[in-house]
Amino acid sequence: MDRRDFCKLGLTATAMSALNVAPAMAAGFEVTRTTAEWKAMLTPLQYKVMRQEGTERAGSSPLDKNYSDGVYHCRGCDLALYSSKTKYDSGTGWPSFWKSLPNAVRTKDDRKLLRLRTEVHCRRCGSHLGHIFDDGPQPTGKRHCLNGVSLVFRSA
Repeated sequence: MDRRDFCKLGLTATAMSALNVAPAMAAGFEVTRTTAEWKAMLTPLQYKVMRQEGTERAGSSPLDKNYSDGVYHCRGCDLALYSSKTKYDSGTGWPSFWKSLPNAVRTKDDRKLLRLRTEVHCRRCGSHLGHIFDDGPQPTGKRHCLNGVSLVFRSA
């Protein structure tokens, strides 16, 4: 169940917040936290991006230009999400990958900008990572355009 489902039930984001229910808690994720717990562990920008599906400013993440060998993990639950082997410079100003690790992410439709996009989240805690576009390199043709604040890099 996502926020849209709560809205259908008459529960708005404000009502969910008043009930201290974080959206990912309602979605049946393995790792759940209250709104207060998320806010205590994340900076305001991290919270805005990861829990409210915001976006960091392009070019602001040092992970965009990081090409060391290793694995990118979810800041929210430490799940391994992306290998540095699938990272590339997309020129967008955000860390970009052509493939996630197996069973690492979930996607959903995003129509916030009046066009359909594919939003990508951590499959374990529901943290918002970014979006997936169809303009990436082969072999997948996908560009997982991610917010660096949602990620933690662990070198190999």
